[in-house]
Amino acid sequence: MKTLIRGLFLALTLVITSVAQAQDDNNPWVITFGINAVDSYPTNAPTNQFGGETGNWFNEFYNTSHWNISPISTLGVSRYVADRFSLSSRFSFNQLTTFGDTSVQGTTFASLNLVARNSLAKKSSTWEPFTEVGANYNWLDDEQYFGFTVGGGLVYWKNDNLGISYQVNYNHSVESVTGLTNFQHYLGVNFKYGGVDTDGDGVYDKDDACPEVAGLEEFGGCPDSDGDGITDKEDACPNRAGSAEMNGCPDTDGDGLSDIEDACPNRAGTAQMGGCPDTDGDGVSDKDDTCPEEAGPAANNGCPWPDADGDGVADKDDSCPQLAGVAVNNGCPELPQDVIETLNTEGTMIRFKAESAEIIGADSAEVIQKIKGILESYPTATFVVEGHASSDGSKGYNLKLSESRAASVQAALIAAGADASRLSTASYGEEKPIGNNDTAKGRKVNRRVQFTLGKE
Repeated sequence: MKTLIRGLFLALTLVITSVAQAQDDNNPWVITFGINAVDSYPTNAPTNQFGGETGNWFNEFYNTSHWNISPISTLGVSRYVADRFSLSSRFSFNQLTTFGDTSVQGTTFASLNLVARNSLAKKSSTWEPFTEVGANYNWLDDEQYFGFTVGGGLVYWKNDNLGISYQVNYNHSVESVTGLTNFQHYLGVNFKYGGVDTDGDGVYDKDDACPEVAGLEEFGGCPDSDGDGITDKEDACPNRAGSAEMNGCPDTDGDGLSDIEDACPNRAGTAQMGGCPDTDGDGVSDKDDTCPEEAGPAANNGCPWPDADGDGVADKDDSCPQLAGVAVNNGCPELPQDVIETLNTEGTMIRFKAESAEIIGADSAEVIQKIKGILESYPTATFVVEGHASSDGSKGYNLKLSESRAASVQAALIAAGADASRLSTASYGEEKPIGNNDTAKGRKVNRRVQFTLGKE
């Protein structure tokens, strides 16, 4: 029997290799089974019911020749109640062969214990010493009696569910005649259960902030997939290591914007540009700027508007994109007064058939072409072709003749290629003479065509 005890103890010891925890609220139930030994000898009584001397307390306490050992003879159930406190029920059965040095045959002993156990270990301890106190009900052959029990022991937990225990209890009968007072030794295997760990991460659901996803104990059972110290449920970038300032996201370009907020995560930029740079400072980020090195408006994709004539007025706003002008004239050249004077000088060189609006002479055709060229130099200007006459004839006749000659010049210019929309006519007859109508020379200069600027 001694060999059996040593073998079982060694086998149970060999399986104990890792850190575990004392009984707690995660696994509130413990089932224990094992062997027990009843020793009725050292109980501080002068004699027992069989007449044997028992000796003083703890005399020959570990003299196993006095032990009545029964294999697989103990079954217990324990329930965690509060911190370090549990209630236990334990049943044991023995076939007694000795009372001290006295041999006996055919004597059975059974005991049902109800005890309160106090753990002396912290919650996270591998080794769990304990004490217990309670009552029992016993059977000695056909005799039955009550008693009380006190004891203590030690549990070594292999993991959250498996441990080995050894304890000794003093069982005192309250009935001096029929009762058996004894020491009882227990060696047992303990199975702790009752806790639920759905995700199998070692953190029980009751303590697991992420019970459906395997995680780490230091994060309350939640995962930290990227290892940045921020749990996935609080990490805006759970698969990319980042910083707490960036809600768990990286800031690759170091511009103060996390990569998920940064439209240009690999190039430092500004918050105003969504994390992108604006090299030319035109308010258009480089990624959207067709001309990132040259400032331009957003309406033209960050490029400057073209200015073909180089007059500082963009082609889109330039009424004369191929002709340098001034901004006040929409990019067209201003019409100097001397141009009007030139036009009027040329207008006096147009010859008409006597008493007619018909233009005659090759030189008149050349003048028409010259005037058309001048008009084209100022493409936004409008002109009025004015007809004038001398005082020869009646006022009505002179007005009509001047009107016809103005219209004739207008038609000639249009036929030469001038823009008809920029030409209008007016007739003044003899009302605006520039020479003396009393002289032949004066009347000749009064028979003329003049040009004035039209109204915008």
